[in-house]
Amino acid sequence: MGKSGKSGTRTIFICQHCGKESLKWLGRCPNCHEWNSFVETKVPATTPSDISTLENPPQELSQVVTAVSDRLPLPLAEFNRVLGGGLVSGSLVLISGDPGIGKSTLLLQVSALVAQAGGKVIYVSGEETLPQIRLRAERLGITGERLYLLAETDLHVILSHLERLAPSLVVIDSIQAVYLPELDTAAGSITQVRECTLRLMHWAKLRAVPTFIAGHVTKDGAIAGPRVLEHIVDVVLYLEGEPFSAYRLLRGVKNRFGSTNEVGVFEMKEQGLIEVDNPSKAFLSQRWGEAIGSTVVPTLEGTRPLLVEIQALTTPTAFGLPRRTANGVDFGRLLLITAVLTKRVGLKLGNQDIIANVTGGLRIGEPAADLGIALSIASSFRDVAVDPSLVAVGEVGLSGELRAVSQLDRRVAEAARLGFNRCLVPKTSARISAPKNIKPIPVSTLREAIRVGLVRGHGNV
Repeated sequence: MGKSGKSGTRTIFICQHCGKESLKWLGRCPNCHEWNSFVETKVPATTPSDISTLENPPQELSQVVTAVSDRLPLPLAEFNRVLGGGLVSGSLVLISGDPGIGKSTLLLQVSALVAQAGGKVIYVSGEETLPQIRLRAERLGITGERLYLLAETDLHVILSHLERLAPSLVVIDSIQAVYLPELDTAAGSITQVRECTLRLMHWAKLRAVPTFIAGHVTKDGAIAGPRVLEHIVDVVLYLEGEPFSAYRLLRGVKNRFGSTNEVGVFEMKEQGLIEVDNPSKAFLSQRWGEAIGSTVVPTLEGTRPLLVEIQALTTPTAFGLPRRTANGVDFGRLLLITAVLTKRVGLKLGNQDIIANVTGGLRIGEPAADLGIALSIASSFRDVAVDPSLVAVGEVGLSGELRAVSQLDRRVAEAARLGFNRCLVPKTSARISAPKNIKPIPVSTLREAIRVGLVRGHGNV
């Protein structure tokens, strides 16, 4: 054990990056490999007398009574989609994102909508005063009936107010601003964040009240104290978006009560975050005609098919070593596709800077976008446009072959719904049932796909 004092505390060292505990100071954390991250911390010493009587004895699995979890449907359909149908009673939901991305705006909107539906909501802010929250609420058009605001950071005071008001929804903004006075550490430290989250989880499950907590992110994009928070809470959501884009994506990375494959799409406007009912149309709204280096790809975000525009630009390098830049696509996939285009298709890209970009701030991680990236690069290099009535989907193999992708029927149907009439698909795909207004074009190699996809037969390779 660490050093114990007369006051019933002991001294340990805690990594401020990942939360690992050590009995002595270490220069480098053996868990996350960060340097100089251990901070001396005093924590209450646990003795056998501190352990309370167990109220819940072990039960035989066959004797455990199951019940369907009650869900609180939220008035935002996109939010419900990510949560798996609504908030589960007693669940603890962590929502995180970059500063200024819209976390507080989204939580205040959700709180107001739940209050309008008849529930009592408590919005606890540790970073803003009540007049500041009121100004933001007026901008969002929120009147505030049954929505109670509390500007407090002491968790004991917060919990006492929650007990008195008995709300149906609680919002803590943010968890890094809340502290427990008996802990000898500053607010926002690993110890404070962990203990405060555990106390909130115990209260939420005991009272069956769903609770939102907002969390900051570190400089590398992870939630501050990621392993500590993500292991404690029931649901982890990320609000993502590029600084220059008005679109925001709410993505689930952990959900004990539903799928983590769903994504909600919002647009930031003056009146707050507005749901995007047709994301494909929104992402393609600024696309024009026969744009060179532009290909439309039907991708999947969870169970939702989305049509996105992938752009590419090739230009002779001004330096000895050509550069590769990927925005919204995986950098490793861009390198792979460039190598295949050079080796298997014969495009001389060794002296070309290549930039690939997904419009609208969306990020694509699935290999089904490989063919779209390759077509955009070939289009820019040949200076010939891709057929504007065509979409392309397929994974590119190292031999230049095209491999099948999942749920091809849904992708093609989404393309047909938005007016596209041709779709390049891998020849190895099973027979698909496509709508009458779109024609699937099976291709077996990347060379064949480029020959078919470029306008008026130009760009034969």
